[in-house]
Amino acid sequence: MSLLLRRRRQPTINIVPLVDVLTVLLFFFLVTMQFKQVSTLNITVPKIETAGKNEINEQIVVALSPEGQVYLNDRLLEMEAFKAAIVVAGELTPEMPILLIADEEVPLKYVTEVMDVCRANQLNKIRLQSR
Repeated sequence: MSLLLRRRRQPTINIVPLVDVLTVLLFFFLVTMQFKQVSTLNITVPKIETAGKNEINEQIVVALSPEGQVYLNDRLLEMEAFKAAIVVAGELTPEMPILLIADEEVPLKYVTEVMDVCRANQLNKIRLQSR
């Protein structure tokens, strides 16, 4: 009769080992994660022998694909949306430098159009990315 009166222990889940495993997995993924840059656009920048290093921390990055598509800080924009964004950027931070990354096959008319839009909105510090 003593066997029948025994109560069963309630099953419990120990959370501490689960948190340890999740912490290790999170750390692993953060260490091995690759952050996408403009290089995912498959742009081959032209080589400039006398180019200096880009040592500017805060800048607006404008990329031009070989097809003439405009990317503003890694976001694809139509030309009208790009112009509107540059107008706002020129009003808020008129001396912000622009880093222009263009494929070596991009026609010069697209590069000059982007430069004209930037300069028309007080963004005169334009640098070209090179290899």
